[in-house]
Amino acid sequence: QVQLVESGGGLVQAGGSLRLSCTASARTFSSYFLGWFRQAPGKEREFVGIRWNGGSTYYADSVKGRFTIARDNTKNTMYLEMNSLKPEDTAVYYCAADLSAIRIRTNPNYWGTGTLVTVSS
Repeated sequence: QVQLVESGGGLVQAGGSLRLSCTASARTFSSYFLGWFRQAPGKEREFVGIRWNGGSTYYADSVKGRFTIARDNTKNTMYLEMNSLKPEDTAVYYCAADLSAIRIRTNPNYWGTGTLVTVSS
């Protein structure tokens, strides 16, 4: 079982930056694949990016070049660094974890409760 808690959301102006954190309870945190998803008002949840255990990352086209995922296994924490934010980035952001490299991209087993990011124009 893994419990995930996001933090760092808030209100930011377009063009600004924000860093989200996701802290996990798992004793074997380093074994998990980690990802970020988001859900904008009135829309379905969508994939943002993932970081595999080897360090490689993969991002949705909509955030590529602007968002960066990092993790610190010593702190059981994953980060989402968001730069050049746009109003269309407004959403509830969720972190997710799974032991499967395939499932983390599509339907992770473990989810946080989300943190709201609002980007004003």
